[in-house]
Amino acid sequence: MGFTRRTFLQAATAAGLTGAIGAGEAALASTASAADGSGDVVGKVTVGYQGWFACKGDGAPIDGWWHWARNWGETPSPANSAIVAWPDVRDYPVTYQTAFGNLGNGRPASLFSSYDQSTVDVHFRWMKQYGIDTAALQRFNPTGGEGPTRNAMAGKVRAAAEAEGVKFYIMYDVSDWTTMQTDIKADWTAKMRAHTASSAYARQNGKPVVCIWGFGFNDAQRPFTPDACLDVLNWFKGQGCYVIGGVPTWWRTGDRDSRPGFSGVYHAFDMLSPWLVGRIGNAGDADNFYQVATVPDLAECAAHGIDYQPCVLPGGVTERQRAHGDFMWRQFYNMGRAGVPSVYISMFDEYNEGNQIAKTAESRNWVPAGSGLLALDEDGTACSSDYYLRLTGDGGRMLKGLLPLTASRPTPPRVGGDDDQPPTAPGAPHTTAVTDTTVALAWTASTDDAGVTGYRVRRIIGDTATPVATAPASATTCTVTGLSPSTSYTFDIQALDSAGSVSPPSARVTVTTAAGGAPTGDLALRRPVSESSHTQSYGANNAVDGDPNTYWESSNHAFPQWLQVDLGTATGVRRVVLSLPPSTDWAARTQTIAVRGSTDGVSFSQLRSGTDCSFDPLTGNTVTLDLPAATTTRHLRLVFTANTGWPAGQLARLQVYGT
Repeated sequence: MGFTRRTFLQAATAAGLTGAIGAGEAALASTASAADGSGDVVGKVTVGYQGWFACKGDGAPIDGWWHWARNWGETPSPANSAIVAWPDVRDYPVTYQTAFGNLGNGRPASLFSSYDQSTVDVHFRWMKQYGIDTAALQRFNPTGGEGPTRNAMAGKVRAAAEAEGVKFYIMYDVSDWTTMQTDIKADWTAKMRAHTASSAYARQNGKPVVCIWGFGFNDAQRPFTPDACLDVLNWFKGQGCYVIGGVPTWWRTGDRDSRPGFSGVYHAFDMLSPWLVGRIGNAGDADNFYQVATVPDLAECAAHGIDYQPCVLPGGVTERQRAHGDFMWRQFYNMGRAGVPSVYISMFDEYNEGNQIAKTAESRNWVPAGSGLLALDEDGTACSSDYYLRLTGDGGRMLKGLLPLTASRPTPPRVGGDDDQPPTAPGAPHTTAVTDTTVALAWTASTDDAGVTGYRVRRIIGDTATPVATAPASATTCTVTGLSPSTSYTFDIQALDSAGSVSPPSARVTVTTAAGGAPTGDLALRRPVSESSHTQSYGANNAVDGDPNTYWESSNHAFPQWLQVDLGTATGVRRVVLSLPPSTDWAARTQTIAVRGSTDGVSFSQLRSGTDCSFDPLTGNTVTLDLPAATTTRHLRLVFTANTGWPAGQLARLQVYGT
């Protein structure tokens, strides 16, 4: 088991809080990205995603308590623990019992596995819910025993990102990877490059994004020469990639944690993301870093046409750095007043170092008794388990100009104050779509005095109720996957709030899955989508989210435009239903739309030629297009060539139905 970045980097920090300003704040306050801002990292909030936790019995090739325990072969316990913070696991459908004592509230002490697809789904659902744009999947040396598990994690992240409409990219960490120069090229070519075909893979300036973390660090873990690093960097550029460098804090001055002679390497990257964990620990440090690093770093990048993505971190729980969010907010404020458009959050799920923003035990009631672990209220201020996700969302909105620039943290540590009332039971549960392996459920929202934070779906067998899926507070729908054909299932739904209270269960709903792969219901609902373009916030996911009031709109005055859905497998398709928002504020219009299909996402055939589709709010703003009886497709594409009501393709709901 290797050590984490902080372990080896903190020693380089001591001299890091002195220096001179290379450019004034006033000169940089309006500095924008040096490159074209169209894409998924410039002007966006990115989180570092480890995805490296496994549990015995989860099916992972590594077959152990990966990163939860010091000895992966033994169950985690107070004497065999590799973490310094305890996760809040209430949202996870599947958890694994540990040898820790019960939580302070008497509940069993269990942990999640990143190898479970349901866990990754929960994480990416949080990202979407809290306004995180992009996840950087950490990829350490994959040539050893961890390789098969890491390979599988890339696929799980891809699936979750596609389902939730969050972007992701591969972030190589070259620490302790002595054969990196040849291995990294082979790994990209044979394994990781395939993921760039995903609609969710991050692109910047039209290029797939890849990050390399570790070039130029002045330590024994990364002994690479400038020539070797430039060879790898230029190779990735030759593959058509936009390349980010995770570089030392003092890359610009070439000293302290940076090896000398690496300036040419640093300046060859498309974007630079200097490391910050272990460098600052309080708001005063953050202000000093604003002067000695952020402002001059941004000026240097702007002068050389390089994009800039500095780190923002919540602070270590064990080190008591967080100051109930004031430490993190000060960093967001400093980025805002410097004019920084893009940030990298260190990290999303780093429970080993304690600088995670993912949901964390909020009080000793949610920490194993006798473990010695601290909770988010360690300084006496009560914080909800999702506090740092909410704080990240507000910080991102401030950097994007959606909230005013302010030094005063606007995010309350808790929402609604003290709460001893559980939410009301979700109402009217029912099915909206059924296939041979999935059931889509919907219900009416619960209410709570402090606000509902999410829902969990349970499968009922006799007297036993087992959580099988979760949904955020903003949703009243959920799809249960991994079911068997021609099988009867019974489900109910519970609501949760920030105090850990759980509602009474909803009424039960019983449904039988379809036989032999024959899907029913809307095949496009919450499926991965892609597009030719979109304007403002009207992205492609709005067409398949099940909400009739959200919509996709393409770029204006740029026909033809297209919208495409991946049905997951080649499926018999008979009918396509298209809708615009039902509001009478939408005037009647006619759009000319053709339907194309593909089984591989590359070669498309015409399923229906361009058809004038008349949308009228007085008759529901809906059009149905029938397809030939023999139509089988996986990727269904709508091509828009005209619109009498607005110079763009527009669609609120794309519904696809089988034969």
